[in-house]
Amino acid sequence: MGRGRAKAKQTKVARDLKYSSPNTDLTALQRELAGAPSEPRVPEPAGRDDDYDDDRWASSNR
Repeated sequence: MGRGRAKAKQTKVARDLKYSSPNTDLTALQRELAGAPSEPRVPEPAGRDDDYDDDRWASSNR
């Protein structure tokens, strides 16, 4: 029992979300959908492999 108040609140929140019209940044949405990076990525240096740094047994395999 007691589900009536919770269900009423869920219904109210759902209705508010359905009928509200928040300000949408359409340019940010377009960038996200187009897959354009928001900031340029810096490539990692190819000179060294850091996978072996955490493995204590890796030094004997080199």
